[in-house]
Formats: sequence, C-alpha cells, structure tokens
Amino acid sequence: MAAHWFETLTGPLSQKKQYRQDKARIDALPEPYGSVAKGMHRYITYFAGVTDGDTLVTMFGELADLWERASLDATPVRDIVGDDPVGFAETFAQAYAGKQWIDKERARFVATVDSAERVSSGSSDGEDAGPDDAGDARRP
Repeated sequence: MAAHWFETLTGPLSQKKQYRQDKARIDALPEPYGSVAKGMHRYITYFAGVTDGDTLVTMFGELADLWERASLDATPVRDIVGDDPVGFAETFAQAYAGKQWIDKERARFVATVDSAERVSSGSSDGEDAGPDDAGDARRP
C-alpha cells in the first residue's frame, strides 16, 4: 500500500527500473556509439518534452536498441544520423506521440484565442458588452 501513494507522486517504479536498465545499455556502448547515443538521449530529453512515462520508457529502450544494433553491425554513425543529426534526433522523438508538457500550453493558448474572439465578436455588435469592457484596448 505504501508504494501505491509513492507511485502516484513519482510514477510506476517499474518504469524507473526499465529506464535505468536502458540508460545502462547506452552507457555501456563502445565509442563512437556511446557518445552519440548519450548526446542523442540528452537532446531528445530536452526536445521531446514527453511527460508520459510509458512513452519515455519505450522511446529510450528503442534508442538503446538502435545504437546497440549499429554498434554490433559496425554501421558508421553518419549512416545512422545522416548529414543532419538534429533533424534525425527530432524525427526520432516525434515518432513517439506521447503526451508532451507543451500540449497543456497549446490547449490553453487556443482557448485564450477562442475566448478573445468571442469577446471581440460580442463587443462589436453590442452583445456581451458590460462595465468591464470600458477599458477596451481597441480604443485610441
């Protein structure tokens, strides 16, 4: 029962265990794969903004798979990432359509624009106009 409240706050312990295992796989890669995989891991952690634990665990597990396979096959790093490593990393991360931290702000911004549009439409024909509209910024 004690683990239940803790997992509610921090996420499932199984996800953390899997993440640590995948991170250890990346850390164990030989060079140059290890440094590129670590750099890509760091970049997509910042870029992706994924907040869903299951999605993160899947993404980082498949990142480890990718670089382990490249290492085993002795595939040159540039054959994997191409001429645009950032584009490769971003495309890789975007393939994981999990919930992102920015989703909430996108929805908030859309709602703000919709609300402003409703107020603007209502004020122009006299509807919804009230004492709070006295300081309307559209006036010169």
